[in-house]
Amino acid sequence: MHKHKPEILVTGAGGSLAQYVINELKHHYHIVLVDFRRRVQLEEGMSSYRVEYNKRGFEDIFRKHKFEAVIHLGRMGLYESTHRNRYNHNVLGTQRLLDLCHKYGVKQVVVLSTYFVYGASPYNPALLSEEAPLKASELTMDLVDSVELENLANIYLWKYPELNITILRPCNITGPGVLNSLSLLLSSKVAPVLMGFSPMMQFIHVEDMSHAVVKAFKQNKPGVYNVATDDWVSYQDAVVQCGCRRLPIPSVPDGLPRMISKRMDWKGWPPYLVNYYKYSVIIDGALFNKTFGFKTTRSLDDIFSYYREKKEMGIL
Repeated sequence: MHKHKPEILVTGAGGSLAQYVINELKHHYHIVLVDFRRRVQLEEGMSSYRVEYNKRGFEDIFRKHKFEAVIHLGRMGLYESTHRNRYNHNVLGTQRLLDLCHKYGVKQVVVLSTYFVYGASPYNPALLSEEAPLKASELTMDLVDSVELENLANIYLWKYPELNITILRPCNITGPGVLNSLSLLLSSKVAPVLMGFSPMMQFIHVEDMSHAVVKAFKQNKPGVYNVATDDWVSYQDAVVQCGCRRLPIPSVPDGLPRMISKRMDWKGWPPYLVNYYKYSVIIDGALFNKTFGFKTTRSLDDIFSYYREKKEMGIL
């Protein structure tokens, strides 16, 4: 155990968001890094492990370290594996993580969720608050693990209040190093667009999202919070501003876009996310902003210019 600084466990340490968070906290905390993909070594002296949450070695980490808090950012992405593997890792793995937090007296847990849990539907209100129902699993089985992960965190939030669980539902996280589906799409030279549709979308820079995670950790106000900017833009405008060439895809019959996506194997435009490029899912981040005094610093132009300039330089 580190004798001078409180110890914090950060999961998904290989991801861009986690690395921003670690850099913000490393001077005042001893950060323990965990990632299921690879062993991450950011700096000399940091403890780092490659382990899956369901493996026996994961509990050994809790035995070795005395964690004050856990920042759970490690999720298996929608395009990284099969539905079953994602469910085992994201849901059952998170359950094991929370059980270990309770068993070893962890005092605070921050859990990263996603706005996808609301589901993309033509009946969504203009602004979705935290009280809106989570309909994603009703619309596609491929998002069941996202909804169940959050439902699980909610159960532990109320069952074990001593864990002080904070659940964050961010809008689209974008920027340097981000490898989620939308960032992959914005990084490509050609972006599919549904003919007749251009839903409004929200984007948050990974640096701002890191600030949000750190604020949630430092202020320790348990609950469920949307994290989003006050600005939004239509999807087709966004891809153009990112320097993508639009590729029109027929929107009827209803199953045709999914069939095309599956046939083309687009990781940035997978079949089960097609409705998110069809219907607006705009979340209300007012509660988080007011509770934590949060304000973004990076504009939409900062986000879009990153992807545009990388293309112009031939990097993406």
